[in-house]
Amino acid sequence: MPKEEPRAARVFKTLNEFITLLGNLFKFTILVFFTLFILSALASSMPKLAKGNVAVIPINGLIATESDDFMQGTDSQDIAELIEEANENEDIKAILFDIDSPGGTPVATDQIAQAIKEINKTTIAVIGETGASGAYWIATAANKIYANRMSVTGSIGVTSSRLEFGGLLTDYNITYRRLVAGKYKDLGTRWRAMTSEEQQLYQTILDDLHDEFITTVSENRKLEREKVKALATGFVYLGSEAKELGLVDELGGKKEALKYLEQTLNITAEPVDYEKQKTFFEELSGVTSNAFYNLGRGMTNQQAPAITLT
Repeated sequence: MPKEEPRAARVFKTLNEFITLLGNLFKFTILVFFTLFILSALASSMPKLAKGNVAVIPINGLIATESDDFMQGTDSQDIAELIEEANENEDIKAILFDIDSPGGTPVATDQIAQAIKEINKTTIAVIGETGASGAYWIATAANKIYANRMSVTGSIGVTSSRLEFGGLLTDYNITYRRLVAGKYKDLGTRWRAMTSEEQQLYQTILDDLHDEFITTVSENRKLEREKVKALATGFVYLGSEAKELGLVDELGGKKEALKYLEQTLNITAEPVDYEKQKTFFEELSGVTSNAFYNLGRGMTNQQAPAITLT
């Protein structure tokens, strides 16, 4: 009879086999995710094959120069590339911007608006729920603006607010030790109150941006500058009010906008979506799920308050 292995040896052998199995499963999992990553990268780089003659480019959520992985938003660089792609496509006769956004950063806003200005085809902006502040700035770059009568638009203003915790530190006997090289290097820190001089510096920047906003709307909408200035309180207008004030051209949505394009360009409108393709991991994690944006939403960072057209 064969000699039976000691119990300790059998346990060790079983444990060793289990560890080997776990190692193989781990390797297999890594291989699967690596393969999916490669396939996702290849898929995202492939051009869309859909056909049509009216490119529909969505501008949703907060507009920034970089997309946020945790909430829906618009990456200005992605939009600029889509605009260029649609403009170079000979089959595309017009570009429609489907807008539902409270605005965004000045640089991102200007980047998209300038890209629209360079288009040599008919452009039309359609404001759905919201087309305010930076999103409205972008809309004015188009040849024509449609807005739902109950939509929220306008909000011609600039914001840069933040919280200050200097008083809280004092209450808890905590000292903010200021060590800087450069008079204004810590301008905007949350750990002390902003001086009147520092606040005026920021206010000057905001006023300059506001003035640029007013000028842009005046030129794009062909409105008297003083009229736009009077409307540029930072507050919003319903679509129906915006129509009466000359801030938008017509009331309606994509259906009405496409009908206008058919009549103007003598075509049968065939809309085709132009969007950045989502990667597998974006779909899996749900990072592109809908997010709710409040009007007047601001952004802050660890140092100076961010300036936004929202």
